[in-house]
Amino acid sequence: MKEGIVIKSTGSWYKVKSGDDDPVSCKIKGRFRLDEMKSTNPVAVGDRVKYSFDQNSGTGVIEEILERRNYIVRRASNLSRQTQILAANIDQAILVATINYPVTTPVFIDRFLATTEAYDIPSTLIFNKTDRYDQYHKDQLAETISVYKDIGYNVLTTSAKYDEDLLAVRELLKDKVSLLAGHSGVGKSTLINRVEPSLNLKTAKISDAHKTGKHTTTFAEMHPLSFGGYIIDTPGIRGFGLFNIEKEELSHFFREIFKYTPRCRYYNCTHLHEPGCAVKEAVEKGEIASSRYNSYVSIFLNRDEKYR
Repeated sequence: MKEGIVIKSTGSWYKVKSGDDDPVSCKIKGRFRLDEMKSTNPVAVGDRVKYSFDQNSGTGVIEEILERRNYIVRRASNLSRQTQILAANIDQAILVATINYPVTTPVFIDRFLATTEAYDIPSTLIFNKTDRYDQYHKDQLAETISVYKDIGYNVLTTSAKYDEDLLAVRELLKDKVSLLAGHSGVGKSTLINRVEPSLNLKTAKISDAHKTGKHTTTFAEMHPLSFGGYIIDTPGIRGFGLFNIEKEELSHFFREIFKYTPRCRYYNCTHLHEPGCAVKEAVEKGEIASSRYNSYVSIFLNRDEKYR
Protein backbone atom coordinates (compact mmCIF):
# COMPACT_ATOMS: atom_id res chain seq x y z
CA MET A 1 0.00 0.00 0.00
CA LYS A 2 1.36 3.41 -0.99
CA GLU A 3 0.58 6.84 0.44
CA GLY A 4 0.20 10.01 -1.59
CA ILE A 5 -1.67 13.28 -2.13
CA VAL A 6 -4.58 13.75 -4.53
CA ILE A 7 -3.46 16.46 -6.97
CA LYS A 8 -6.34 16.27 -9.46
CA SER A 9 -9.97 15.21 -9.33
CA THR A 10 -11.90 14.41 -12.51
CA GLY A 11 -15.01 12.93 -10.96
CA SER A 12 -14.34 9.25 -11.55
CA TRP A 13 -10.53 9.27 -11.67
CA TYR A 14 -8.04 10.89 -9.34
CA LYS A 15 -4.37 11.65 -9.88
CA VAL A 16 -2.29 10.77 -6.82
CA LYS A 17 1.30 11.96 -6.31
CA SER A 18 3.65 10.03 -4.07
CA GLY A 19 7.07 11.54 -3.42
CA ASP A 20 9.08 12.05 -6.60
CA ASP A 21 7.15 9.36 -8.51
CA ASP A 22 4.98 10.25 -11.48
CA PRO A 23 1.31 10.77 -10.63
CA VAL A 24 -0.85 7.64 -10.69
CA SER A 25 -4.42 7.56 -11.98
CA CYS A 26 -6.62 6.01 -9.32
CA LYS A 27 -10.24 5.04 -8.86
CA ILE A 28 -11.95 4.88 -5.48
CA LYS A 29 -13.62 2.07 -3.61
CA GLY A 30 -17.40 2.22 -3.84
CA ARG A 31 -17.80 2.45 -0.07
CA PHE A 32 -16.48 6.02 -0.08
CA ARG A 33 -19.59 7.01 -1.99
CA LEU A 34 -21.68 6.07 1.07
CA ASP A 35 -20.02 8.70 3.25
CA GLU A 36 -22.34 10.31 5.82
CA MET A 37 -21.79 13.62 4.02
CA LYS A 38 -23.58 13.21 0.70
CA SER A 39 -20.86 14.63 -1.48
CA THR A 40 -20.44 14.87 -5.22
CA ASN A 41 -16.75 14.15 -4.65
CA PRO A 42 -15.94 11.97 -1.62
CA VAL A 43 -12.22 12.36 -2.38
CA ALA A 44 -10.92 15.90 -2.85
CA VAL A 45 -7.76 17.55 -4.12
CA GLY A 46 -5.38 17.85 -1.18
CA ASP A 47 -6.54 14.62 0.46
CA ARG A 48 -3.81 12.33 1.75
CA VAL A 49 -4.73 8.79 0.76
CA LYS A 50 -3.50 5.20 0.83
CA TYR A 51 -3.77 3.35 -2.47
CA SER A 52 -2.93 -0.01 -4.01
CA PHE A 53 -1.06 -0.07 -7.32
CA ASP A 54 -1.54 -2.51 -10.20
CA GLN A 55 1.71 -2.93 -12.12
CA ASN A 56 -0.06 -4.40 -15.15
CA SER A 57 -2.52 -1.55 -15.71
CA GLY A 58 -0.36 1.19 -14.22
CA THR A 59 -3.37 2.44 -12.24
CA GLY A 60 -4.37 2.34 -8.60
CA VAL A 61 -7.31 2.07 -6.23
CA ILE A 62 -7.72 4.49 -3.33
CA GLU A 63 -8.29 2.30 -0.29
CA GLU A 64 -8.30 4.83 2.53
CA ILE A 65 -8.61 8.58 3.05
CA LEU A 66 -6.33 9.71 5.87
CA GLU A 67 -7.63 12.14 8.46
CA ARG A 68 -8.14 15.62 7.09
CA ARG A 69 -6.56 18.59 8.84
CA ASN A 70 -9.38 20.69 7.39
CA TYR A 71 -11.48 21.08 4.28
CA ILE A 72 -13.70 23.65 2.65
CA VAL A 73 -17.09 22.63 1.36
CA ARG A 74 -20.04 24.24 -0.36
CA ARG A 75 -23.55 23.04 -1.05
CA ALA A 76 -23.90 21.89 -4.65
CA SER A 77 -26.18 24.54 -6.16
CA ASN A 78 -28.00 22.09 -8.42
CA LEU A 79 -28.36 19.34 -5.80
CA SER A 80 -29.30 21.02 -2.56
CA ARG A 81 -28.84 17.87 -0.46
CA GLN A 82 -25.38 17.23 -1.77
CA THR A 83 -22.10 18.98 -1.15
CA GLN A 84 -18.92 19.65 -3.06
CA ILE A 85 -15.63 19.57 -1.19
CA LEU A 86 -13.48 22.17 -2.92
CA ALA A 87 -10.20 21.08 -1.32
CA ALA A 88 -8.72 19.48 1.79
CA ASN A 89 -5.69 20.13 3.99
CA ILE A 90 -5.19 23.74 2.91
CA ASP A 91 -3.41 26.62 4.63
CA GLN A 92 -5.57 29.39 3.19
CA ALA A 93 -8.50 30.10 0.87
CA ILE A 94 -8.34 32.95 -1.64
CA LEU A 95 -11.37 34.38 -3.40
CA VAL A 96 -10.60 36.13 -6.69
CA ALA A 97 -13.35 38.69 -7.29
CA THR A 98 -14.13 41.47 -9.74
CA ILE A 99 -16.27 44.58 -9.34
CA ASN A 100 -17.15 44.23 -13.03
CA TYR A 101 -16.20 41.98 -15.97
CA PRO A 102 -17.95 39.93 -14.46
CA VAL A 103 -19.69 41.21 -11.31
CA THR A 104 -18.95 39.43 -8.03
CA THR A 105 -21.83 40.25 -5.70
CA PRO A 106 -21.32 41.08 -2.00
CA VAL A 107 -23.54 38.15 -0.95
CA PHE A 108 -21.34 35.73 -2.92
CA ILE A 109 -18.24 37.13 -1.21
CA ASP A 110 -19.91 36.93 2.18
CA ARG A 111 -21.08 33.35 1.67
CA PHE A 112 -17.49 32.40 0.87
CA LEU A 113 -16.11 34.23 3.90
CA ALA A 114 -18.75 32.78 6.24
CA THR A 115 -17.71 29.30 5.07
CA THR A 116 -14.01 29.93 5.66
CA GLU A 117 -14.86 31.32 9.10
CA ALA A 118 -16.94 28.21 9.88
CA TYR A 119 -14.09 25.89 8.91
CA ASP A 120 -11.45 28.11 10.55
CA ILE A 121 -9.48 28.64 7.35
CA PRO A 122 -7.61 31.95 6.86
CA SER A 123 -8.91 33.80 3.82
CA THR A 124 -7.88 36.62 1.50
CA LEU A 125 -9.81 38.60 -1.10
CA ILE A 126 -8.08 39.50 -4.36
CA PHE A 127 -9.90 42.04 -6.51
CA ASN A 128 -8.68 41.51 -10.06
CA LYS A 129 -8.86 43.44 -13.37
CA THR A 130 -8.53 46.83 -11.69
CA ASP A 131 -7.11 48.30 -14.91
CA ARG A 132 -10.51 47.88 -16.57
CA TYR A 133 -12.51 49.97 -14.11
CA ASP A 134 -13.86 53.44 -14.85
CA GLN A 135 -14.09 56.02 -12.06
CA TYR A 136 -17.47 54.71 -10.88
CA HIS A 137 -16.10 51.19 -10.47
CA LYS A 138 -12.90 52.49 -8.87
CA ASP A 139 -14.98 54.26 -6.24
CA GLN A 140 -17.05 51.12 -5.75
CA LEU A 141 -13.87 49.07 -5.35
CA ALA A 142 -12.42 51.47 -2.77
CA GLU A 143 -15.63 51.31 -0.74
CA THR A 144 -15.74 47.51 -0.92
CA ILE A 145 -12.11 47.14 0.10
CA SER A 146 -12.74 49.44 3.07
CA VAL A 147 -15.63 47.24 4.26
CA TYR A 148 -13.51 44.09 4.39
CA LYS A 149 -10.30 45.65 5.66
CA ASP A 150 -12.21 47.30 8.51
CA ILE A 151 -13.34 43.90 9.79
CA GLY A 152 -9.86 42.40 9.52
CA TYR A 153 -9.69 40.63 6.17
CA ASN A 154 -6.58 40.68 4.03
CA VAL A 155 -7.39 42.36 0.69
CA LEU A 156 -5.19 42.67 -2.42
CA THR A 157 -5.79 44.23 -5.82
CA THR A 158 -4.29 43.03 -9.10
CA SER A 159 -4.12 44.22 -12.68
CA ALA A 160 -2.83 42.56 -15.84
CA LYS A 161 -0.89 45.74 -16.60
CA TYR A 162 1.18 45.99 -13.44
CA ASP A 163 3.81 43.40 -12.54
CA GLU A 164 4.34 44.95 -9.11
CA ASP A 165 0.90 43.66 -8.10
CA LEU A 166 2.31 40.13 -8.35
CA LEU A 167 4.90 40.65 -5.62
CA ALA A 168 2.23 40.71 -2.92
CA VAL A 169 0.46 37.70 -4.47
CA ARG A 170 3.69 35.67 -4.58
CA GLU A 171 4.41 36.56 -0.98
CA LEU A 172 0.88 35.48 -0.04
CA LEU A 173 1.27 32.10 -1.78
CA LYS A 174 4.86 31.31 -0.81
CA ASP A 175 5.32 28.04 1.11
CA LYS A 176 1.57 27.53 1.62
CA VAL A 177 -1.14 25.29 0.18
CA SER A 178 -3.63 27.80 -1.21
CA LEU A 179 -7.09 27.30 -2.68
CA LEU A 180 -8.16 29.77 -5.38
CA ALA A 181 -11.89 30.16 -6.01
CA GLY A 182 -14.18 32.59 -7.82
CA HIS A 183 -16.62 33.02 -10.67
CA SER A 184 -15.65 31.99 -14.19
CA GLY A 185 -14.06 34.94 -15.93
CA VAL A 186 -12.56 36.70 -12.90
CA GLY A 187 -9.07 35.77 -14.12
CA LYS A 188 -7.94 33.00 -11.75
CA SER A 189 -6.02 31.07 -14.40
CA THR A 190 -4.51 34.24 -15.87
CA LEU A 191 -3.38 35.30 -12.41
CA ILE A 192 -1.81 31.89 -11.76
CA ASN A 193 -0.02 32.01 -15.14
CA ARG A 194 1.46 35.39 -14.28
CA VAL A 195 2.63 34.17 -10.88
CA GLU A 196 3.94 30.87 -12.31
CA PRO A 197 4.30 31.19 -16.13
CA SER A 198 5.55 27.61 -16.56
CA LEU A 199 2.08 26.27 -15.73
CA ASN A 200 0.59 27.84 -18.87
CA LEU A 201 -3.02 27.21 -17.78
CA LYS A 202 -5.76 27.60 -20.38
CA THR A 203 -7.56 30.94 -20.36
CA ALA A 204 -10.48 32.46 -22.27
CA LYS A 205 -12.08 35.88 -22.70
CA ILE A 206 -15.38 36.59 -21.00
CA SER A 207 -18.57 36.95 -23.03
CA ASP A 208 -18.97 40.51 -24.31
CA ALA A 209 -22.73 40.07 -24.43
CA HIS A 210 -23.30 38.82 -20.90
CA LYS A 211 -20.07 39.90 -19.12
CA THR A 212 -19.78 36.36 -17.75
CA GLY A 213 -16.91 33.94 -17.89
CA LYS A 214 -16.34 30.72 -19.76
CA HIS A 215 -15.15 27.65 -17.88
CA THR A 216 -11.47 27.05 -18.66
CA THR A 217 -10.60 25.05 -15.54
CA THR A 218 -12.67 21.86 -15.79
CA PHE A 219 -11.46 20.04 -12.69
CA ALA A 220 -9.77 21.06 -9.46
CA GLU A 221 -6.02 20.59 -9.65
CA MET A 222 -3.04 21.22 -7.37
CA HIS A 223 0.05 22.83 -8.92
CA PRO A 224 3.51 23.18 -7.34
CA LEU A 225 5.00 26.68 -7.21
CA SER A 226 8.67 27.18 -8.06
CA PHE A 227 9.08 29.65 -5.17
CA GLY A 228 7.56 27.24 -2.65
CA GLY A 229 4.04 26.06 -1.90
CA TYR A 230 1.12 24.73 -3.91
CA ILE A 231 -1.87 26.36 -5.51
CA ILE A 232 -5.21 24.62 -6.05
CA ASP A 233 -7.05 25.98 -9.06
CA THR A 234 -10.79 25.26 -9.02
CA PRO A 235 -13.46 25.45 -11.73
CA GLY A 236 -15.38 28.72 -11.77
CA ILE A 237 -18.40 28.54 -9.48
CA ARG A 238 -21.66 30.41 -10.05
CA GLY A 239 -22.90 30.20 -6.50
CA PHE A 240 -21.68 29.40 -3.02
CA GLY A 241 -24.25 27.58 -0.95
CA LEU A 242 -23.46 27.23 2.75
CA PHE A 243 -23.51 23.72 4.20
CA ASN A 244 -24.08 22.53 7.75
CA ILE A 245 -24.38 26.01 9.26
CA GLU A 246 -27.43 26.42 11.48
CA LYS A 247 -29.31 29.72 11.47
CA GLU A 248 -28.67 30.11 15.19
CA GLU A 249 -24.91 30.10 14.65
CA LEU A 250 -24.74 32.06 11.38
CA SER A 251 -23.91 35.32 13.18
CA HIS A 252 -20.78 33.64 14.60
CA PHE A 253 -19.29 33.66 11.10
CA PHE A 254 -19.84 37.36 10.43
CA ARG A 255 -17.05 38.90 12.50
CA GLU A 256 -18.57 42.31 13.12
CA ILE A 257 -22.06 40.94 13.80
CA PHE A 258 -20.63 38.45 16.28
CA LYS A 259 -18.82 41.33 18.01
CA TYR A 260 -22.09 43.22 18.65
CA THR A 261 -24.27 40.19 19.47
CA PRO A 262 -23.52 40.15 23.25
CA ARG A 263 -24.93 43.68 23.48
CA CYS A 264 -28.37 42.63 22.22
CA ARG A 265 -31.25 42.64 24.70
CA TYR A 266 -32.08 38.99 23.99
CA TYR A 267 -29.41 36.28 24.12
CA ASN A 268 -31.01 34.44 21.17
CA CYS A 269 -31.49 37.57 19.05
CA THR A 270 -31.70 36.81 15.32
CA HIS A 271 -30.90 40.46 14.45
CA LEU A 272 -33.93 40.62 12.20
CA HIS A 273 -36.92 41.94 14.16
CA GLU A 274 -36.18 41.92 17.90
CA PRO A 275 -36.24 45.17 19.93
CA GLY A 276 -32.99 46.21 21.55
CA CYS A 277 -30.88 44.64 18.84
CA ALA A 278 -27.34 46.04 19.02
CA VAL A 279 -26.54 44.74 15.53
CA LYS A 280 -29.38 46.66 13.85
CA GLU A 281 -28.41 49.78 15.82
CA ALA A 282 -24.82 49.40 14.61
CA VAL A 283 -26.04 49.12 11.01
CA GLU A 284 -28.08 52.31 11.41
CA LYS A 285 -25.03 54.12 12.81
CA GLY A 286 -22.82 52.89 9.98
CA GLU A 287 -20.68 50.78 12.33
CA ILE A 288 -21.65 47.64 10.41
CA ALA A 289 -21.75 47.86 6.61
CA SER A 290 -25.27 47.53 5.25
CA SER A 291 -23.99 45.21 2.51
CA ARG A 292 -22.71 42.76 5.11
CA TYR A 293 -25.94 42.92 7.11
CA ASN A 294 -27.99 42.41 3.94
CA SER A 295 -25.89 39.32 3.14
CA TYR A 296 -26.52 37.99 6.64
CA VAL A 297 -30.28 38.48 6.27
CA SER A 298 -30.27 36.93 2.79
CA ILE A 299 -28.50 33.81 4.05
CA PHE A 300 -30.59 33.59 7.24
CA LEU A 301 -33.85 33.73 5.28
CA ASN A 302 -32.60 31.33 2.59
CA ARG A 303 -33.15 33.90 -0.11
CA ASP A 304 -31.80 33.30 -3.60
CA GLU A 305 -32.12 29.54 -3.71
CA LYS A 306 -29.54 29.23 -6.49
CA TYR A 307 -26.95 30.83 -4.17
CA ARG A 308 -25.90 33.37 -6.79
